[in-house]
Amino acid sequence: MKTSNIPAIGKTMLITSIFAFSALNYGFKAEMSEQEWLNWSNKCLNISFNPSGENNLKKWELNLTADYFIRLRKTYQQGKQEYFSFNLHRLTNIDYTAGDTTGILKFNTQTDDIIVQTYEDPAGNIDSMATSLGLPVHNMSPARFDSLKNALNYFRMKSL
Repeated sequence: MKTSNIPAIGKTMLITSIFAFSALNYGFKAEMSEQEWLNWSNKCLNISFNPSGENNLKKWELNLTADYFIRLRKTYQQGKQEYFSFNLHRLTNIDYTAGDTTGILKFNTQTDDIIVQTYEDPAGNIDSMATSLGLPVHNMSPARFDSLKNALNYFRMKSL
């Protein structure tokens, strides 16, 4: 006695199709979480930063913090340190000027919102403010720049 109009192979294919569609539909996230954006942004900034133009640079630290600050600390061989910091909610524009293999990533803020400090400087320690910060970068493709710009704008809007 037959209880279904669909042949057995058809039932198997229908059930398999439903499971495959469900796995594909629910197996991928539509958006990245805030922590994933933060991790990706830090990875992108650190991979792209190009300190090679400063010969006496001993070490550097560049990061985007969980409270939406971009911070850059440079330490030179003589002990001098330079520190730059600004909150993304003060960011007005991000530009990228590309060369052959290197370029400059330029952050612009509303007013003098970028903290600039020097320590252990033979000329004296300086505390000042700036409106723009240029980061030398390399291997910054247009797609990577667009993605970084989107991530930073995401954080800028969250901090407002």
